[in-house]
This record gives sequence, structure tokens and C-alpha cells, in this order.
Amino acid sequence: MSPTLLIDGDGLAHRAFHGGPSTRPNKAIDGFFGMVARVWARERAGAVYVGWDTLGVDTYRSELLPTYQAGRFFDPDLVNQLNALPELCTQFGFGVGKAPGFEADDLVATATRHISGSKLILTSDKDYYQLVDAETTVLSPQTGGKDPERITPEAVVAKLGVLPEQVIAFKALAGDPSDGIPGLKGVGPKTAAGLLLQHGDLDGVLASWSKPEEIDLARTFQKVATMRFDAPYGGVAEPTWAAGCDVLRNLGLDAGADRILALVRV
Repeated sequence: MSPTLLIDGDGLAHRAFHGGPSTRPNKAIDGFFGMVARVWARERAGAVYVGWDTLGVDTYRSELLPTYQAGRFFDPDLVNQLNALPELCTQFGFGVGKAPGFEADDLVATATRHISGSKLILTSDKDYYQLVDAETTVLSPQTGGKDPERITPEAVVAKLGVLPEQVIAFKALAGDPSDGIPGLKGVGPKTAAGLLLQHGDLDGVLASWSKPEEIDLARTFQKVATMRFDAPYGGVAEPTWAAGCDVLRNLGLDAGADRILALVRV
């Protein structure tokens, strides 16, 4: 049975837009579909699902923690392409998830609960490590044309020093500067991993925490770091590469369409 390919849409589009010096039109769109096609063909995947953020709409995370992802600036050209990409994905036959109040990771997390069999998540965001298990592997894009790195449960331990099910607690303790989560004062990644090795989970760590005023903070960080599984879910779908590439040609992306069709052999 072919694995289902799940995609962090915004993350992959950002990577496509910022990769390399080119300023060609619709760079994020062109690069996004090119990367998806390469991975889909290499992994011999079947159905595809893409989760998207809803730009400009606050989520429960920003309400819990005002510093969450604060100060991020998106190039207006990128914003235009991000707004166009979900509908373009439907033209390619992908399943698409987007809902106000939910982030792409919540939509992908919810999808994993509905899909049986092998699942591959294409993302460079370490937050998704909390979803890794025997049936779910993260594919982390690499530079220089390399194949994505495969993040299995063993790889999570090698990279962070914790099990996938401890990733949320790890982030609550050590923080995550990229998301504006400060973590607890004086607790870095090594300390957090050591505490979780000793105590097992966040409850165990906080049971003997010597700074009571930080316990509520850690609980808040834990909620912010936790992906939700109750987002709207409309299902996955098999790609319709030829139809999607016709749409790319209408955008002037003939070369990209040709590369995709060559990769997927339609």
C-alpha cells in the first residue's frame, strides 16, 4: 500500500520562496509543486493532503501566549502566493485543510488520526516530531538537492534526546525561539532532555520544581506546543498531475509543469 503524503503547506511554500537568489514570478508556487512532485515520485506515495495556516487570524496559541510567533514579517509577494496555493492544490487533486483558528500543524495532526497505514509528513518544522511513530515519518527537506532526511522515532531521540511523546514537554521546558516560546529560565535543550529522562514527563518534572511561579508558565507553554486533533478534516485525495500542470501553464510556469510531468511520468 502506498504511503500517504501529508504536507506542511506554509512551511514548504516559505522554503520555496526563500530558497536561492531567484526573483522569478510565482517562485513559491513553482517551487512548492516541484518539491511535492519530487517527494511523491521518490516515495511512491499515493494520496496527498496539505494543511494551511489562515493568515491574519489569531489562534488559541497567540491568545495563550502573546509572544507566540510575534514580529514575523511576510513579503507581500509571498502572501499573495500563500493565499493562492490552497486553491491551486485542489486543482492538483490534493486534499486541502484550512480553517480559521487552526494552524497547518493542527490540520495535519488531525489528518494523521483519520488515515491508516504509512504516513509521511513533509516539513522542516521540528514541532511535527511529536507526531512521529511506527507508522508516521517526518521527511525534513535538505539543501543542495539532497533527499529529505527521514525522522523516525530513533532519529527524534538522536536529535533531541527525548522520545516523540516527550517532545511537547521538551519544548515547554527548553522553549523554542522560532515560535517565541521562552521556556523556563536556565533550562536549555540538554537540561530539558535530562529532566525528562529522569522524570518521564512534564508532570514528573514539575512535581519537584523548586520555582512554583514557573509551573503555570510551563503549563501554558505545554498547551501552546501541543498540536490539536479536532481540526476540520475533509479527506485525502489522489493527485491529478496533468490537470494541475495545465493550471501552472496558465500562470506562465511552463518549465515547472514540464519538470513535474517528467517526474511523475504522466
